[in-house]
Amino acid sequence: MSFAPFDWIDDEARRRADAGLVRTLRPRPAEPELLDLASNDYLGLTRHPEVTAAAAEAAHRWGAGATGSRLVTGSTALHAELERELAEFCGFEAALVLSSGYAANLAALTALTGRGSLIVSDAGNHASIVDGCRLSRADTVVVPHADPEAVAKELRAHGGRALAVTDSVFSVDGDAAPLPELADVCRTEGAALLVDDAHGLGVLGEGGRGALAAAGLAGGDGIVTTLTLSKSLGSQGGAVLGPARVIDHLINAARTFIFDTGLAPAATGAALASLRLLRREPARAGRARTVATALYERLTAEGLTAVRPDAAVVSVRAPSPEAAVRWAADCRAAGIAVGCFRPPSVPDGISRLRLTARADLTEAQIATAVATVLRTAPLT
Repeated sequence: MSFAPFDWIDDEARRRADAGLVRTLRPRPAEPELLDLASNDYLGLTRHPEVTAAAAEAAHRWGAGATGSRLVTGSTALHAELERELAEFCGFEAALVLSSGYAANLAALTALTGRGSLIVSDAGNHASIVDGCRLSRADTVVVPHADPEAVAKELRAHGGRALAVTDSVFSVDGDAAPLPELADVCRTEGAALLVDDAHGLGVLGEGGRGALAAAGLAGGDGIVTTLTLSKSLGSQGGAVLGPARVIDHLINAARTFIFDTGLAPAATGAALASLRLLRREPARAGRARTVATALYERLTAEGLTAVRPDAAVVSVRAPSPEAAVRWAADCRAAGIAVGCFRPPSVPDGISRLRLTARADLTEAQIATAVATVLRTAPLT
């Protein structure tokens, strides 16, 4: 009897097609052809001349790759410089740079918990947090979205070593977590608080210092944050920030740090250049928020359903996965790139267009984007 080990994939593909959930890769050209409201380049820095020049200089000086893990040959003076400046900018004692924001979340969750400990995770958290919880071997409880009382209940019932984890700004709807309330709960119950500030860095807080700085929580002894360098800083990579003893522990215990090749010098140099540029031009953070508010107000004024943005993500609801795909395709055909979120990327099963505000968008570009989204909106 013959055996075809991957025939089951064809069945999965048919089910995805029937549900309107097929995903495809679409390579973009080097020169932008569309007005970009789909990427996470919130501050418009990924093509900034200073940033690209810093990436090129770092590659010429340090080489194309890190050459090894950070503990072997993958650490450079550039990595250390970025870590010092990230920690100082965001208000934390120390920082550790990893190859991605995904790796940063896995590092923090697996190294700071373990068997017998408890993780309390928000239902709206990013997939990297979900995977980190699974890999941690800790007992994990998922609580309703943005519900500090539910977090308190679970921590109180456990009574031992515990950690609560949340996005600072949720990537689906762009709403912010109740960080002061969560911090109070964790402090009362003796738990650590881990905050993924991927969508807050560069947008929230004074000069873009992030959601924890905005909430007055940066540098707290029981608080750790993860960041990505691939959004507001226009580069690639991730970082964990917190007390120095936490960072020292990660260097010795976090598998996605110990066994992964270090961040490439070009990405490290680009992130450092972006961070320094943001220091010089702090108004970029406020501008990104202003653009997001303008998109939301103009779209909802015309009858579309959207969530008021707390940062730079504007989520506009679509009637179905198929309608969301058609809507995004029609926007693309009209010259505007927008994101399209469908199950299983959305925990509530509601499909959306996801528009990302950029600090460098002009008033004319905002008007064009709004007009295009309205003109192409599905009738049902």
